[in-house]
Amino acid sequence: MKKKTVIPRKKRGPPATGKGEPVVVRMQPPQLKALDDWISKQKPPFPTRPEAVRRLLETALAGGGRSNRHPGKSATKARELASNAIDGLIDPSAPAFERAIRKRRLLKGPSVFRDVRIDQEK
Repeated sequence: MKKKTVIPRKKRGPPATGKGEPVVVRMQPPQLKALDDWISKQKPPFPTRPEAVRRLLETALAGGGRSNRHPGKSATKARELASNAIDGLIDPSAPAFERAIRKRRLLKGPSVFRDVRIDQEK
């Protein structure tokens, strides 16, 4: 005698994510591969593609998806490289204190720009 398997019926009603506006997005194969790679790096249970897109969008809008993971190290390196470049450009015949003032002014930038920078504390 054959054993019958019972398949549970789908629940009726809105999706588990709630009522919302459906958004259809067309993605190219490289984008889908990158999305699938991101999904495979998550902890189980792995999110579905729509859930992954929602999570990534949430992270991006919150500002947590910055590409620069070590801002302190790269900022220090950038400052060092800029300092070396300025040393080569500043007039060597100027007095040392004058060269230091010019260099500091170039590294810090105009006060107008410093006031609007979002990557530095006020």
